[in-house]
Amino acid sequence: MPGLTDLVKIPAGINPNLDGTRNRDMIALLGNPRGNYSQDCQPVTNPALKARMKTVSVGPFKATGFDLALEALKAVMADIKKEQPNVHAALGTAGMLCCRHVRGSNSSISNHAWGTAIDLTINGVLDPRGDNKVQFGLTLIAPIFNRHLLYWGAGFPTEDGMHFEASLQLLRQWRDSGKLFGGVTELPDDSISFGDRGAEVVALQKALNAGGEKLETDGIFGSGTRAAVVAFQARNGLAPDGIVGVATRKKLGIAGSPG
Repeated sequence: MPGLTDLVKIPAGINPNLDGTRNRDMIALLGNPRGNYSQDCQPVTNPALKARMKTVSVGPFKATGFDLALEALKAVMADIKKEQPNVHAALGTAGMLCCRHVRGSNSSISNHAWGTAIDLTINGVLDPRGDNKVQFGLTLIAPIFNRHLLYWGAGFPTEDGMHFEASLQLLRQWRDSGKLFGGVTELPDDSISFGDRGAEVVALQKALNAGGEKLETDGIFGSGTRAAVVAFQARNGLAPDGIVGVATRKKLGIAGSPG
């Protein structure tokens, strides 16, 4: 059997029936953590959101993050202690709350900015990002995170095995329970636009590349992808707004959002 920090292939069937969250979903339900971002960690400045940030022990370590995410994390860690005690004893964290852009992006806000994501270490070792392999210990606990509606970053277009975050389904659960801000009941539509990331953006980039663009298929809707969308829309008689809605999806031949 591999050691807990040995690197193995990403298992099949991860994140069953779970979706990652878009920036628009997070902003609609939790508000914008601050007015500007960089690649560096900065504090939350939104007063309502800041008031919901807590520091508590979640079991094997202390974490600072959004109160509901911390509750979910405590439940996950309690189950890990019962089901995978050796992993539980080895777990640490590289951080939870950090207002910044996604690594390598100047458009997409990391979900760490809302304190709804956690990066884990095993025996003090971080899982390398983007090598399409993950620490064996993470494969043992990822199903437990998924069971509690937390999405595993091994499913991102650029693999991020150390990362777990609140899924769209968990956000909906929080919304439906009335525990969020302002009684928001509707999420934005399923269009794709600047700042979004994930498998849908990869499909968009591949479709644009099939038409002659040379975009990196990194799953991040940045300025280059937006310029390519605007150019495609202009060539095809669509409103050149850079937003990939129903009409643009149809012209590109890409499916709508599953979420």
